[in-house]
Amino acid sequence: MQPASALREQPLKSESTSHPRGLYVLFATEMWERFSYYGMRALLSLYMLKALLMNKEMSSLIYGNYTSLVYLTPLLGGYMADRYWGNRRSILVGGLLMAVGQFSLFFSASMYSAGQTAVPQAQLLFFFLGLGCLIFGNGFFKPNISSMVGSLYPKGDSRVDAAYTIFYMGINLGAFFSPLVCGTLGDTGNPADFKWGFLAAGIGMLIGSLTFELLKHKYVVTADGAPLGARPERNAPEQLVAKNEVVPVQTDAPVRAETIAQPVPKSYANKVPMLLGLFMIVYAAIAWIMNHDWIGALVFSAMIVAPITILTDTSLTSREKQKIYVIFILSFFVIFFWGTFEQAGASLTFFADEQTDRTLGSTVVPASYFQSANALFIIVFAPVFAVLWTWMGKRGIEPSSPLKMAFSLMLMAVGYLIIAFGVKGVDASTKVSMFWLITMYLMHTFAELCLSPIGLALVNKLAPARFASLLMAVWFLATAAGNKLAGVLSGLYPPGPGEFAKAAKEGINLPGILNGTTQATADITAKLASLELTSNWPSFLGFQITSLYDFFMIFVGMSAVASVILFVIYKRLFTMMEEPVAAA
Repeated sequence: MQPASALREQPLKSESTSHPRGLYVLFATEMWERFSYYGMRALLSLYMLKALLMNKEMSSLIYGNYTSLVYLTPLLGGYMADRYWGNRRSILVGGLLMAVGQFSLFFSASMYSAGQTAVPQAQLLFFFLGLGCLIFGNGFFKPNISSMVGSLYPKGDSRVDAAYTIFYMGINLGAFFSPLVCGTLGDTGNPADFKWGFLAAGIGMLIGSLTFELLKHKYVVTADGAPLGARPERNAPEQLVAKNEVVPVQTDAPVRAETIAQPVPKSYANKVPMLLGLFMIVYAAIAWIMNHDWIGALVFSAMIVAPITILTDTSLTSREKQKIYVIFILSFFVIFFWGTFEQAGASLTFFADEQTDRTLGSTVVPASYFQSANALFIIVFAPVFAVLWTWMGKRGIEPSSPLKMAFSLMLMAVGYLIIAFGVKGVDASTKVSMFWLITMYLMHTFAELCLSPIGLALVNKLAPARFASLLMAVWFLATAAGNKLAGVLSGLYPPGPGEFAKAAKEGINLPGILNGTTQATADITAKLASLELTSNWPSFLGFQITSLYDFFMIFVGMSAVASVILFVIYKRLFTMMEEPVAAA
């Protein structure tokens, strides 16, 4: 009999090479949901700027809050599905909530009046209602449809990896087409047309929900024909695990070593007051530092307190703690990855709209189209990277997961370095070639392919089984924190043509004021404040950002420093990840 440490998960060969039809139902459902999400995201920042008359800082703040909460609510949605609703009901509720959210944005955009100088309260109300429905809808939808893919197959079936590849393709097809469709309808240069883009996103979400609802009973079933994702039974055996001293093992299925004879996590009941008090202290401190940004404080506080909660469990062995430390360390670096990568929907959309020459022959390409670039490159290059990793693995030269992440962050730095050189010395009124933006997105796609696919697998490999869900939550918290950071950093985007033109309409020479050649009187300062404009350049850690070159170099420096640190410590992390070799 093999010792526990020698057990490894081996896929079971399937007699069939085809996939169950339920996979294609989930494929279509997810494709339309991603169509809805990315179609709306392509328009979100532009809508806030041009129809809701917000400045770039406020637009970036809301964008960061929205995308970070999108990654927090799946924790609630997964809990509700596991305990009460099941996957099926959660997906339906989530899909309908997101459709309501998109239609709320449609109603908000429909209230726009040409030339309006003030935004009606009803327009704002429907806007924030729409974002709220999208946030909670995504929370119920996203974790549940993803988890159903593997459930279509018997345990250990060798087709599962290919199934997730097909499912992943659905995600990227939706992400590729949606900015093109919603951008064509909504990003026309006329703010009154945004409503058509949001309407298309809402219709896409309805199609996805109807596809799942009409076909789930027939096709979304187990290999034995039983319905998948039904409402869980209150006293199902798997829900009683926590009452046992040892986590039971299914002897007919492959297992990880950690699932054998594991002690159950110690109860946190007696630690709740302490942890709650710690959370409130951290939350208050971060909220004060972030100038009362309550959502940002929530995300970053959770990111700090959750690891402490796990590490206070006395059932953890020293070996388990080592592996958990690896997850926490890599989660920290993931924050910087997503903080730079997620500029796509915020600052890079500002750049595409204002300072990119989008003329293609006699056509002007909508700024929202550029958000399709990443998905297109993923579709093209994901198979190339898969073949590359396999080829390197067979020769024993495949980089470890921490080293891949270091490469990923360096590629992010290279991408921003490319676009920084593209704008270096360029006047704010001059538009640069779209080549710079597209090339940067190509580098960022390579970076994503080095990091994103391996993250969840790494957590699954390293996490003790009894902490798997909680540590996966920490990983998603890091993604949420990265998205929030993206919004904060996007708010540092320097004033450009849009702000200069807005000030010029009031007879104010904003470039002169910013550069110190024109004196800003008290009346001018007050007027700028009423226009939601600033008389000072933004700054970051004492570094004044006076140009787009300065702005993009922030991301170069941040990514490069994180990458170098990870290059220095990756061998140590790899050692902490590996199981010690048992003596013969």
